[in-house]
Amino acid sequence: MRERINYDEGWLFHRGDLDYPLPAYKGVAYMGAKTERYHLGPAAKDYFAAVDPYTTEREHKSEKWEKVDLPHDYIIEGLPDKKYNPAWGFLPYENAWYIKKFTLDKADKSKRLTLFFEGVAVHATVYLNGCLMKHNFCGYTSFEVDITDYAEFERENTLAVYVNTDEHEGWWYEGGGIYRSVWLEKTELVSVERWGVFVKPEHQPDDSWLVPINVEIRNDGAKQKRVKTVVTIVDQNGNDVISAEKTVSAVAGEITEVKLNESLTNVKLWSPDEPNLYRAVTKLYVGGSEIDEYVTRFGLRYYVLDPDKGMFINGRYYKIKGVCGHADCGLTGKAVPDNIHRHKVRLMKEMGANGYRTSHYMQAEALMDALDENGFIVMDETRWFESTDEGREQLRALVRRDRNRPSVFFWSVGNEEPFHATEKGRRICRSLISLVRKLDDSRTIMSAVSFTPEKATVYDELDAIGINYNWSTYEGLHRKYPDKAVFASECCATGTTRGWYFGDDAARGYLPAYDRDSSADFKGREFTWKFLDGNDWLLGGYQWIAFEHRGEAVWPRVCSQSGAIDLFMQKKDAFYQNKSHWTSEPMVHLLPHWNFEGFEGMPIKVVAYTNCDEVELFHNGKLQGRRKLEKHGHGEWEVPYAPGYIEAVAYIGGKEAARDKRVTAGKPHRLMLELQNPDVKANGKDIAIFDCYVVDENGIEVPDCSAVVDFLAEGAGRVYSTGSDVSDHGSLFSPTRKMRAGRIGVAVKTGKTSGALRLIATADGLLPAVYTVEIQ
Repeated sequence: MRERINYDEGWLFHRGDLDYPLPAYKGVAYMGAKTERYHLGPAAKDYFAAVDPYTTEREHKSEKWEKVDLPHDYIIEGLPDKKYNPAWGFLPYENAWYIKKFTLDKADKSKRLTLFFEGVAVHATVYLNGCLMKHNFCGYTSFEVDITDYAEFERENTLAVYVNTDEHEGWWYEGGGIYRSVWLEKTELVSVERWGVFVKPEHQPDDSWLVPINVEIRNDGAKQKRVKTVVTIVDQNGNDVISAEKTVSAVAGEITEVKLNESLTNVKLWSPDEPNLYRAVTKLYVGGSEIDEYVTRFGLRYYVLDPDKGMFINGRYYKIKGVCGHADCGLTGKAVPDNIHRHKVRLMKEMGANGYRTSHYMQAEALMDALDENGFIVMDETRWFESTDEGREQLRALVRRDRNRPSVFFWSVGNEEPFHATEKGRRICRSLISLVRKLDDSRTIMSAVSFTPEKATVYDELDAIGINYNWSTYEGLHRKYPDKAVFASECCATGTTRGWYFGDDAARGYLPAYDRDSSADFKGREFTWKFLDGNDWLLGGYQWIAFEHRGEAVWPRVCSQSGAIDLFMQKKDAFYQNKSHWTSEPMVHLLPHWNFEGFEGMPIKVVAYTNCDEVELFHNGKLQGRRKLEKHGHGEWEVPYAPGYIEAVAYIGGKEAARDKRVTAGKPHRLMLELQNPDVKANGKDIAIFDCYVVDENGIEVPDCSAVVDFLAEGAGRVYSTGSDVSDHGSLFSPTRKMRAGRIGVAVKTGKTSGALRLIATADGLLPAVYTVEIQ
């Protein structure tokens, strides 16, 4: 039977390359040309033995090996410096080694044994017991290493991974290390191939469903086997819906396909509003005995992209209210635990988003699962626009892994490629489309075009027109391709700094928090959504970006400022502006805060984001004016500053529907803590994210507080990282942090023991805060 063992714990890590000169005689060269070619260096199986095969001079104690658990990103541990590349976050990149020792039972000799790496950045070389097993050339694509023939049994195995960061794959923070999980998987020699079950529901005119199911059975044995395949479809409540079976001969050394066809009625459809999911449980039997079980989650939905009327899912009209996302988190770097992926998706959904673009590569399975579960319309993008063997293999892995996901509507075969406008690009695109069609012909294939989209040759080959920025080209391309739907594959990219209500401050790296058009292409959120929502023929778009991410920075800040949520998981005013565009429950959000000591009598720009018809503004009880709003517009006033309060009252049909208020705070008095994500578990991996802020004696939040705060965790967790200022160049992992704009994000990593987690925040001159939560 299939067994999956997590290999995240118990690794040894060495930062930097290791110099191990080869002795100058034939024996070294001779043995280095054999299957077990590495007898020196960290790849050697006896590297930590007292004496190396060829020298007695090495002392491993001189090397700085440390114990680490996965996921692990060692680049994030560095300190930003202006001399390093801004694209990668001003951080120093270097190579590294990982080593893990493990033992296999004698019973495992009859199994197929594989190691599955969910993600290693940037490039990785894997060794087992001195044997070269795999070069992986993408820091985002998951990969498998078959160790069946190379494993030792009832004795120690040495797994070594060399991480090479000399070559980069992006213009953003890439991190370095084994930053996703690693698994040892054991199966019988006859088993279901990885990602080898494809359920492709087909909607029928009478609202019934045909459900073709394709199962790939691999036979790594020496003999042909008669294999019975049984697939049972199970609903969200755990009830068996239907079962189908078929017996085939699995040819030795090959993959055998089993094709099943079933029908379903009275199904619960998947949609952005009701993301119902099913499971296909595949079991294999040989000689009456069950030998494998493989579970595949899927959903049933159908959609139409009408070039003139837009997107319809299950017959209902939807506009894509999408965001792009990179794979990092400001408080963890690239090593993002599964619970933070789920939390990020919840925040996006709270903001009103219903779409997500995996910019620009395969992203974590936990994130993709959360997108399925929360009803997102996903544009799933490969890293390389290449028809080379390597480029095709990466695209193949992406499609095979994600083709059962109901959230995935678009396969994106490239992003912002100069080749998009060339004949060479057309040929590459054609090859990639052909590959995708063989793997999945049920989804829309597109590419995100940025360079002269009006001249793009690839649009002739693609199913839909994806445009990054370039607003002046939309209508012309709609006319040129009347049979193809058009949408913004990337848009907005307007930078704002949380809590900064003044002009650009290059010295500090801050940008105004107000929405604005940065350039002809980088339009603000208001322009963007008015344009996308105001044209029925547009499907919608994917805004750059949901969360601020490291890299693409301008010193002294270390990150891009385009996010609606800041680097340290604090909601920006842009979050609420998106919410005013994308949600229907009445709301109004008022900015700025009302603490401007020293600006008395000077005009302050006041803005209200709301989804209501009209909005009034009051300053210290005096009406400043009532604004009748166009759709997706905002209210705006200039108010001479005087301490007190400002308050917005929003109306629908003349009746009050929502209000928001900003009050001038007094002197900082007490620290406060709030937990963002209470669903953390005592598994040694989850991270709890806390907000730390300050209130005055009356309990009013002090939005401009700059206190230096110390954090201590007791019990079921430890302080992992803290952050507040995007231009802070100190260690992310310091438990002491200076507050900027009144807030600090605090990450606390749980242990493996259930119990009370107690976070304590202290600062000179302020009353402390204590937050206690039970971790199970």
